Amino acid sequence: MDAEVIVVGAGPVGLMLAAELSLHGARPLVVERLARPSEEPRARGIGPLAAEALRRRGLGEPLRAHQPGGLTDRRRDHGSEKGHFAWIHKIDQELQEEPERAGALIWQPDLERILADHAAGLGVRTDREHVVTGVEQRADRVTVTCRTPGGVRRLDAPYVVGCDGGRSAVRKLTGFPFPGTEPLMVARRAHADVVCPAGLPPTGRTPTGTLFHAPGMVGTFDFEDVCTDPRAPVTARELEASLRRVTGADVEVTAVHQAMRFTDQARLVPSYRSGRVLLAGDSAHVHSPNGGQGLTLGLLDAANLGWKLAATLRGTAPEGLLDSYTAERRPVAEATLHNTRAQSALMRPGPHTDALRDIVSDLMDIPEVNRYFGRLLSGLDTRYALPHAGPDAHRLTGTHCPDVRLRTDTTAGTAATTLARLTEQGHAVLVHTGQPEVERTARPWSGTLRVTRAAAIEYDGLSALLVRPDGVIAWAAGSEGTADAAALERALRTWFAADRP
Repeated sequence: MDAEVIVVGAGPVGLMLAAELSLHGARPLVVERLARPSEEPRARGIGPLAAEALRRRGLGEPLRAHQPGGLTDRRRDHGSEKGHFAWIHKIDQELQEEPERAGALIWQPDLERILADHAAGLGVRTDREHVVTGVEQRADRVTVTCRTPGGVRRLDAPYVVGCDGGRSAVRKLTGFPFPGTEPLMVARRAHADVVCPAGLPPTGRTPTGTLFHAPGMVGTFDFEDVCTDPRAPVTARELEASLRRVTGADVEVTAVHQAMRFTDQARLVPSYRSGRVLLAGDSAHVHSPNGGQGLTLGLLDAANLGWKLAATLRGTAPEGLLDSYTAERRPVAEATLHNTRAQSALMRPGPHTDALRDIVSDLMDIPEVNRYFGRLLSGLDTRYALPHAGPDAHRLTGTHCPDVRLRTDTTAGTAATTLARLTEQGHAVLVHTGQPEVERTARPWSGTLRVTRAAAIEYDGLSALLVRPDGVIAWAAGSEGTADAAALERALRTWFAADRP
């Protein structure tokens, strides 16, 4: 075998997945069609759940370094620091239930560099200029055929994961269905030189679309255009024609320095797995980028899949572990497609949509409604339906854990730490405040878990919690009453193989 997992695509999702696999003892190989990383500034940030996932791996400082510049860029491009739904910029972070759980503003090329360094530091190898032309499954392996500058190369591995974007070769060659809805609009964003004698209209909606612009940058949401060749470069004439349709102004584009185009088509595979081939990120789901949810969605796919696939390769995965990847992640993608379709509907030109936007805008001034839209776009209300969790499970079970503050006992007294500092090596973590029944129950999993006794868990009155490697709370106990050791054992057996019976 050339690797244990061939990861196709060296974008942020592929790099994140490869790093997670390596961290959990698997041997990945990343293959990428591009000769060098793309500098196309596609996404401008990640949501709180993705930011927390990266902080759990010790990447908090690099993210923080990009935040001031990201805020400046968003203020320049959007005219607001607030989040938006369908370009109604009213989502206020300070109004949210947990305002400290914020995303990170970082352009995609910068994030890709951080993840590339992280993966390389874990020993991950990336082979570039590898264009995948074939995927063939056998009983015990998958063969990936690649076209390279040195000729045809065939690679074998027990598993292959397509992280190669919305036009995924892996998805197409494996035969995954990709049902969904056709686009309503074409969006373009460019750094360009634009001449408009009368001056461009203000950023915002027009009778035929939406315009946004800042010094040196211009963009449109165009509902009167169907792009016939989405792979073709955006030309000055194309951008010029879209600006004229959307603004009605006499516009000339004299130069295009950097440009991108996307649509709001929304598609989702029925299953993220077909035998030994799996998909993650845009390979499995595409949708409008409105609300900035796509990159977070893909990174959390990678975090969810990495430890499960590594355990499957080691032979330590409990029954059904790998199939829980689709069961948990697909509903989240389905919800994202749902809200991005709603945003496209709210952006269509016309007096009926204008009236609806006015009402939605007024509703967003109500704090609870503002929080609703904040939860919708941040994903903080995501709760997996864990198979072992009964009706009496703690209400946080199945949710993503924030970077909980802990006070731990040391020989020198009590010290403060955080959950992220316990998870940099990818371990599942069990934290408790000294319950003997929790210690006894977890003993057979001592080689799998990092067990930490804390003087206090400073979050929602918790006295104990079990956090999976992807940050999901698999079990929790409140400070009142006795911890349910039987429920803890069910959770441990569901997700991890015991070191001994």
